[in-house]
Amino acid sequence: MDTKKVFEVIRNYFFITLGLAIFTFGWTAFLLPNKVTGGGISGIAAVIYFATGLPVGITTFVLNIILVAIAWKILGRRFCIDTLICTFIMSSFMAIGQMIFTQPIVPDDPFMCAVIGAALAGIGVGLTLNYGGNTGGTDIIVLMMAKYRNISYGRGSLYMNFFIVLSSYLTVHDPVKLVYSFVVLFAYILISDLVIDGYKQTFQFMVFSSKNHEIAERINNELHRGATFLKGEGSYNRQPTEVLMIVAHRTDRVHIIRIIKEVDSSAFISITKVQSVFGKNFDKIKL
Repeated sequence: MDTKKVFEVIRNYFFITLGLAIFTFGWTAFLLPNKVTGGGISGIAAVIYFATGLPVGITTFVLNIILVAIAWKILGRRFCIDTLICTFIMSSFMAIGQMIFTQPIVPDDPFMCAVIGAALAGIGVGLTLNYGGNTGGTDIIVLMMAKYRNISYGRGSLYMNFFIVLSSYLTVHDPVKLVYSFVVLFAYILISDLVIDGYKQTFQFMVFSSKNHEIAERINNELHRGATFLKGEGSYNRQPTEVLMIVAHRTDRVHIIRIIKEVDSSAFISITKVQSVFGKNFDKIKL
């Protein structure tokens, strides 16, 4: 490895570790002391902890090891090794956190603890995933199901997490805590998605204008961003035309729209939110 690659690996694992620390802090300081749970392997481990008193860190580690062993040939060596590393870090933080936080930080407001805990867990897992880590757990089960059955990742994950949260009632026997646990589940999904995608939103512009070359030149000079001319043909008049395609970050969106309006206020514009963009000036492929 060259120096740049080593620095990149160190940076990634630093942020993965930070993300897992934030994730476990939300669980051990806010959720577990109030007997509130969420989805995933952490949710299963929490249910077992409420029923038996077995520390969440131990249960999380054991369950993930079993799942990784089952999924080794199905999901590949690289994914499983990354999962094992993240599992070890997360389980260690869980064990330390449960020793430190034996009482709720906000004892008189369990609902606030549920919201804060879910927010921290969502931020933590979002940060971890953004830098190439993963928390394993039920993701392994869902990915294995998706490989052999016609079920989407999102639907499979939702069904499984819903069942995990619902099962917590068998150990807590408190409908209010069950409601709080569902709040945790949905808040966690919302915030983790925001962290993963919210600050990396990318937009694709399709501009139909007779002044596309002037628009492209201003985008090149003012935003230092490229654009592409696509050859097209009008379906009504059968005349050849050029379509300007621009892919840009969220921060450039308003500026691009302003440039188009100033150059050609009658231009026809289509703007689409793009799920992922890989390449120069965008994300790197981490598979």
